[in-house]
Amino acid sequence: MAERAAQGNLRALKTTTGLADFCSNDYLGLARSEKLRELIREEEVNYKHLPLGATGSRLLSGNHPLFEELETIVAAYHKGESALLFNSGYMANVGLLSALPQRGDTVFYDEASHASMKDGLRLSFAKSYSFRHNDVQDLRQKLKLATGQIYVVVESVYSMDGDKAPLQELAIVCEEHNAALIVDEAHAVGLYGPNGEGLTIALGLQDKVFAQVITYGKAMGSHGAAIVGPKVLREFLINYSRAFIYTTGLPTHALLALKCAYSLLPLLQPIRERVKQLAAQLYEQLNTVKGIRCTPADSVILSVFTEDSVQLKPLAQSLQQQGFDVRPVLSPTVPKGKERLRVIVHAYNTEEEIVGLVQAIANHL
Repeated sequence: MAERAAQGNLRALKTTTGLADFCSNDYLGLARSEKLRELIREEEVNYKHLPLGATGSRLLSGNHPLFEELETIVAAYHKGESALLFNSGYMANVGLLSALPQRGDTVFYDEASHASMKDGLRLSFAKSYSFRHNDVQDLRQKLKLATGQIYVVVESVYSMDGDKAPLQELAIVCEEHNAALIVDEAHAVGLYGPNGEGLTIALGLQDKVFAQVITYGKAMGSHGAAIVGPKVLREFLINYSRAFIYTTGLPTHALLALKCAYSLLPLLQPIRERVKQLAAQLYEQLNTVKGIRCTPADSVILSVFTEDSVQLKPLAQSLQQQGFDVRPVLSPTVPKGKERLRVIVHAYNTEEEIVGLVQAIANHL
């Protein structure tokens, strides 16, 4: 702790109020949606016979018909045979990857994958190897190391860089090697697909992807996660995923929030288009500012790199003082040399806020 503090990287909790939000994962504004709040209140009337809170693990006292109803909705929405709910995206990844790959199997994961994926693999008895970010050729080379059942694990939209995985190419490689492709859709759900189903559905790859990890703490504005895949996978996880077996089931109000959020998603295409349009405007304007580089070109998650990473913390503090909630992302969250400001665009951001943010960055530099 002292060493991290000396390096200026000691983490601490903070709260912000009244700032223009360029930080949260609430891409579509559902976390603050009065319509969603209203739907949840209306739906609660239909489930008064259920306990409002949680009562135990689902294998004991915690299961009830609303879980099964919601999992049926989730599976159909994401075009899978079945779905199993978990309490968070982190626990879904840990629960899946610690249980599914067996001793003698091999897992290949993108080096930029979520920490929860890597933590799950650390608990697995399978061998695992990283491949260079979005580098299909490097994956092909690494596949020579494979034994047993092969798994390839990626995010569809990467949480730090905001870029997309080459899912179509990855699906071809997996088919060639009889590998199971697992896609974490955390930052794509709500934003991509005809009804916000995610990038897998947007590209028509649902029959090529073995399992989708659907996370609800981002564009869905709620909590929890689901693993969508074959029925046998659901049965396997119920029996062998310790993150599922030894966890209290989600409370009823969390399930109702998810059910209502799913009912809203198909209606939000104009919102999806707006947030992408705003992000494109911000990207274009930021790349006119001297002394910074902004990537990628087609994402609502933007990375702003300065000429020297030492500039990042003072820049972020200056922006917050001027009313913009922007945070620096430093090592060890990202590798040394890749520190940046992570700027997230939301449907409720305004064009005036975007212009103001760009001007504030330019003035500081």
